[in-house]
Amino acid sequence: MAKKEAEKVNEKAGKSSYTAKDIYVLEGLEPVRKRPGMYIGSTGVDGLHHLIWEVVDNAIDEAMAGYAKHITVELLPDGKVSVEDDGRGIPVEIHPQTKKSALETVLTTLHAGGKFGGESYKVSGGLHGVGVSVVNALSSWLRVEVRRDGVVYAQEYKRGIPSTKVTKSGKSDHTGTTVIFIPDTEIFPKIEFDAKKILERLREQAYLTKGIRIIFIDQRQPLPSYYSFRFDGGVRSFLGYLNENGDKVVQDEAFYTAKEQAGINVECALNYNEGIETQELSFANNIYTPEGGMHLTGLRSALTRTLNDYARANGFLKEKDENLTGDDVREGLTTVISVKLREPQFEGQTKAKLGNTEARTAVEAVVGEEFSKFLETHPSDSRRILEKCLIAQKARKAAKAAKETILRKGVLEGLTLPGKLADCQSRNAEDSELFIVEGDSAGGSAKQARDRRTQAILPLRGKILNVEKSHIDKMLVNKEIRALVIALGTAIANDFDISKIRYHKIILMTDADVDGAHIRTLLLTLFYRYFPQIIENGHLYIAQPPLYRVQVGKEVKYAYTEAEKEEASKGAKTTPNIQRYKGLGEMNPDQLWDTTMDPKVRVLKVVTVDDAKEADRLFDILMGEGVESRRHFIQLHAVSVKNLDI
Repeated sequence: MAKKEAEKVNEKAGKSSYTAKDIYVLEGLEPVRKRPGMYIGSTGVDGLHHLIWEVVDNAIDEAMAGYAKHITVELLPDGKVSVEDDGRGIPVEIHPQTKKSALETVLTTLHAGGKFGGESYKVSGGLHGVGVSVVNALSSWLRVEVRRDGVVYAQEYKRGIPSTKVTKSGKSDHTGTTVIFIPDTEIFPKIEFDAKKILERLREQAYLTKGIRIIFIDQRQPLPSYYSFRFDGGVRSFLGYLNENGDKVVQDEAFYTAKEQAGINVECALNYNEGIETQELSFANNIYTPEGGMHLTGLRSALTRTLNDYARANGFLKEKDENLTGDDVREGLTTVISVKLREPQFEGQTKAKLGNTEARTAVEAVVGEEFSKFLETHPSDSRRILEKCLIAQKARKAAKAAKETILRKGVLEGLTLPGKLADCQSRNAEDSELFIVEGDSAGGSAKQARDRRTQAILPLRGKILNVEKSHIDKMLVNKEIRALVIALGTAIANDFDISKIRYHKIILMTDADVDGAHIRTLLLTLFYRYFPQIIENGHLYIAQPPLYRVQVGKEVKYAYTEAEKEEASKGAKTTPNIQRYKGLGEMNPDQLWDTTMDPKVRVLKVVTVDDAKEADRLFDILMGEGVESRRHFIQLHAVSVKNLDI
């Protein structure tokens, strides 16, 4: 009676009860459907594609275990996705714990699989064992077929719940597993698979799993697309692919090693090119680790130590000379490091960084020993590599001196802002905006049009230096770049501090013609290479000025596309007066404010980098030294360019 009375009192007081009946237990795959983002990152484009990665990872694990030789991924016309491998096939006998078929156990239970004990998988990428069960939970329909012991077994599911039992559906002379699924529209607001994204991932996995053939078929079009990957060279082939669109390689032969050390398989390929960018791709159990980790640390350490030892032993460095630093030996470096180990420890849910200290020890030992042999047996390549490193060392010292003389008072002590900067009155970075505009004419209009309280204007004269081809010391003596760095307030390179940024919106406002596009690309290159945190934190934007001013009688409309121009002109009784804006300077201040700068009506594009590796490759092609790769890119994409203003 006392308990009931207490509950009544709580109800009258407006308090909710908190007893055992209020504790909800999510069973089976309910947690996945309740919080899908915890398991696949998001329910957007990346999360949707993550479903494919999870199933493919299981097939790759079979390949790494030495059983699967072929994997086929198909996008079917009816929205289905099929992933097939010729591995051993998921076991189907009754599981001793769950008393269900092992197949159903794997498909309906989180953390169930052959990767948590025993000898089924000595090396595995799908560590958490939630892969195929999560795909099952987030699919409106899924069918799994297992070829094993001469029999084909099959079972179907709806939103993670079995709709059939495991049944024998035929005979087969082969082994393997096929998973066919339809992503659930209740979970994913937009279901549209990107063939290019899938191709890049599958190509990468084929490089990392030497000798496996991965096939991708896109049957969504009347004429299906068919791709097949197999790379017997492993990461050495991967290195060749990375070099295709980059700067000229300085070596006659790339360094490559594949060796086991203390139970860890280490595979590494590297070479140097004539550029200044560093490209380091690191993988653990075929999982890309964008933030590196112990395996990458081991590689860097071995590289620095080995090159210094060789340089001193062969007279490249004299007794009084200081050692090469890690930055010196990494300039112009392209490398792929892949390790396979039994119990990888990834930091963070996204597996972005490898934490195993034993991976560092293994990589350092293997690369140190094998790279030392390479240098001794390839004297001409060694000489070119050391000359490259010594030039980088010299440039680093020059850059340090340039930074100290140019930036010390300008940025770090917050003295004089550039005279051309029309700063805003606000000192609150969250409210402040910086418009970077081309030329004095556009700068003049923007300065008159702006809201002085929150909007600052920095006009740049001409095209800034292409930083893709220049060292930082040359950048910092460039007046336009120096003015921009000082205006931002964050400093640059090792002194960069995002917390000191003076504006939370940095807006590139260039003309809508070829020159404007070129200037915008140069600025994007600068931000991508030297201020990536500004992009990552969502501070960089591109303004969208109108292309046309359309006047019909007394009514004026602005059109941002060809279609909008046609729409604005439609139904006019008199001939419309159409003005094509080639430059921002052609607009008077009122027009510029009304169309491009007024926060209430303007359109801004936020700059993001969803795929850093692809962005890096494209910047190399478009802005680097490789003329042939740029010519090929232009020829390939020329037909898609419309309304080119020259």
